[in-house]
Amino acid sequence: MSVNTRRTAEGAAVATPAPTAPAAPTEPTAPASPTTGPITREELQLASRNHALPLEMLRWPVTPLGMHYLLVHFDVPQIDPVSWRLNIGGLVDHPHEYTLPDLQHRERRTQAVTMECAGNGRSRLEPRPVSQPWDQGGVGTAEWTGTPLAPLLLDAGVSPDAVELVFTGADRGIQGGVEHQYARSLTLAEAMSDDVLLAYEVNGQPLPPQHGYPVRLLVPGWYGMTSVKWLQSIEAIDHSFDGYQQLDSYRYTQDADDTGEPVQRIKVRSLMVPPGVPDFFTRQRTVDAGPVQLSGRAWSGKGTVDSVEVCVDGVWEQAELQAPTGRHAWRGWTFTWIATPGSHELACRATDSTGQTQPEAPEWNYQGMGNNDIQRLTVTVRQ
Repeated sequence: MSVNTRRTAEGAAVATPAPTAPAAPTEPTAPASPTTGPITREELQLASRNHALPLEMLRWPVTPLGMHYLLVHFDVPQIDPVSWRLNIGGLVDHPHEYTLPDLQHRERRTQAVTMECAGNGRSRLEPRPVSQPWDQGGVGTAEWTGTPLAPLLLDAGVSPDAVELVFTGADRGIQGGVEHQYARSLTLAEAMSDDVLLAYEVNGQPLPPQHGYPVRLLVPGWYGMTSVKWLQSIEAIDHSFDGYQQLDSYRYTQDADDTGEPVQRIKVRSLMVPPGVPDFFTRQRTVDAGPVQLSGRAWSGKGTVDSVEVCVDGVWEQAELQAPTGRHAWRGWTFTWIATPGSHELACRATDSTGQTQPEAPEWNYQGMGNNDIQRLTVTVRQ
């Protein structure tokens, strides 16, 4: 190995290794197995690219856009809106290509939708699946504007032989050793739902690049992976889609070889705004003694939220529910706690119209999907 020399501040010559050529690229590695160890460098890298909703932002019925959770699988593609096209094809009578103005001149609809990442709460599982290390903030509610998908499918004349529709985005990368464009599918019946949109605005402004500009799919009630960003094509096919993001990822599995069940609709969940003031590093909360107004949000993709309960030191009581932000959006809740000096544990749980209630403990699965266990936090009450 050759060496170079440099001078110290005192003028002495010291040897330093010469730069070496970068190592040859290696083959992509398979995802790491679940672990009980510390957060890995790869997880930290993912966490720095993506971001969660700070839980104090639950006070807002509609999440300010910069605070809405964000997950980008591969890279944010740079798309020219003038040359962008959406192609609808496959098993259809009338294949069609749409420009952005074409979609903007069709029926326009705005709806508030709560979107949650399927991996929200993953970091709380033991052992921890190694991926984006969400705590509890992989969620947000926005007002999405776009045009309903169903009329476009009717215009295309989807063949009776079609089984599913494949939605493909512009982002491309390698996952599980497979290079592919991000793509997901829905059955024809699911895609024809009146609430499914091709969205081009959010909270009254064009989609930001990281949220799918210029157009993304929006499927209310389903975990966020379903709402494909940077949408390029919709293809009707006569079989079940076997792409990586459908067949290998987003499954409730118990080991690496288990095919499991697909992740689809959002499980019932509630979260509390952490009360009082936080410690900078630990985020531990401190409040003053006396009446404390607790509040939060609850949602479900499987039914309406029927009740929220709040627990103080093991005793559950009913919270007061507010009107939902929208038909597919969370609803607020409040509870007055008479705080006494000392340390206290607070918790909240929701129940939806299907009878589903949040579990006491996480329901473990290999990919860390759909963890909707009860939120608990410790609060110190000062005199």
